[in-house]
Amino acid sequence: MFNLITFPWLPIRRASGLRSTIRPAQITETTDPIVALDWPRADFRVASLEFLIGLLATACPPEGHGAWREGWEAPPDPDALDAAFAPLAHAFNLDGQGPRFLQDLEDLVSDAEPIERLLIEAPGASTQRQNTDLLVHRGRIATLGRPAAAMALFTFQSWAPAGGAGNRTGLRGGGPMTTLVRPGDRPSLWQQIWANVPRGEIPGPEDLPRILPWLASSVTSEGARVVTPETAHPLQAWWGMPRRIRLDFSEGSATEPCGLTGAADAVQVRSWRQRPRGANYAGWGRVHPLTPHYALKAAAEYLPLHPQPGGVGYRHWLGLVVATPDGLRLPAKAIASWRDTREIDAGGGRARLLAAGYDMDNMKARAFVESEMPLPAAPDKAAREAMDALAARLVVSANQIAGLLRSAIRFALFSAGATVKLEAELLSTPRERLWEQTEPLFFALLQTPPDAAPLNWLTQLRRIALALFDEAAPMTPENGGAAPRISRARRNLVFALLGYGKEGAALFQTLGLPAVEAKPKTAKGKSA
Repeated sequence: MFNLITFPWLPIRRASGLRSTIRPAQITETTDPIVALDWPRADFRVASLEFLIGLLATACPPEGHGAWREGWEAPPDPDALDAAFAPLAHAFNLDGQGPRFLQDLEDLVSDAEPIERLLIEAPGASTQRQNTDLLVHRGRIATLGRPAAAMALFTFQSWAPAGGAGNRTGLRGGGPMTTLVRPGDRPSLWQQIWANVPRGEIPGPEDLPRILPWLASSVTSEGARVVTPETAHPLQAWWGMPRRIRLDFSEGSATEPCGLTGAADAVQVRSWRQRPRGANYAGWGRVHPLTPHYALKAAAEYLPLHPQPGGVGYRHWLGLVVATPDGLRLPAKAIASWRDTREIDAGGGRARLLAAGYDMDNMKARAFVESEMPLPAAPDKAAREAMDALAARLVVSANQIAGLLRSAIRFALFSAGATVKLEAELLSTPRERLWEQTEPLFFALLQTPPDAAPLNWLTQLRRIALALFDEAAPMTPENGGAAPRISRARRNLVFALLGYGKEGAALFQTLGLPAVEAKPKTAKGKSA
């Protein structure tokens, strides 16, 4: 049997550049330390981090901050981790008789599907029948070795998208966003993992079937049954099993390569079977430590956040790094824990936030999104609160200016009454470029005295916004007929950026700048 605890199967890269495979307990090896997971797919790499964080959170979580700090400063050696993982090893067989990792306890009777369809972006049966697999073609991967099959299965069950009638989404919905702390400039793999492991208690053997659902008969969604943290166990957040799946294993030659990694494996996975009505998860908002959550209104259920096109940047600071003032958007617990207690003991440093996940359109994966942004450290709680307050001012004011810019361009280029969608490229592109061009300044200002930052911020954003307006709505002969509208739109934008009018007053209030005096009136009653 292929066991994911005792077998070396995780591809890694060491500090020297050497590539090899390890078993999970080897992540703390100090001779030529491991610095990265080495899958050829970004989704597998991020999912593997989730797998290892979840394994530690289940087998040997730190009971308090002191235990976490001890593990940061003096990681357990592989022998200690082997001992910690041993009580779970029987649940991590991928094949063979008995319970199989993340697979239905029953040998399902169903038609076999190509193993390629276990990859989230692969075209499904309906797409292939309609011959519409134009961007992601069928038939790219015919077989998977057992290591790649294990990670494909974990990725699919953890992030499962909608899959037609009765095929459930993952515990966090289809394609959830994962946010992780990447500590320091060159963190070891252990540091990347341990930075995100939540506090907890080691479960007893009697709890394992409620944590690792494949150890018992499947709790199906027949009769509107749901699985909640109360009916299961909160640690099942790491091991959700919304789909009833069985992998099909076949003997091959000892040198047969995996269709994804190229590594030889004498046993290959060419197909899998599934049955509908797997676990229907409900009420798991805010349980998973790696996912930010949001609520549509006060007292409403918190829902997992999902990636959107374009990745993440400082515009998402509120909700990904700190909670919004109304409490409707909350960062992942891993991010909050790092900033609240861990970053100081870890030496601060140049930590970064990694955000990743599938941008899904119902059952269709549009893209796998992966982005990073800095997580600036603060020397103490008071300094961090001041930095967070400044960050909120900068983000909200940038959003206000982006809205002013979009409105000005719309007024300049389109006549009154014209129907123009707000997401039209002519309007959205300058807005996106404003965010991109101001991101370096945002992170620079977070490391400066907060009193001078708002005026500096406004001065630079005013310059950038006007340059983007002039580029989008130039005063050229081709635009001669629109010249009056362009001129008026630019003038109104300038006035708002100087603090005049309702929008300008709101902008200055956000930044904490003193209100400006009203513009003097001319003899005809118009503003000068």
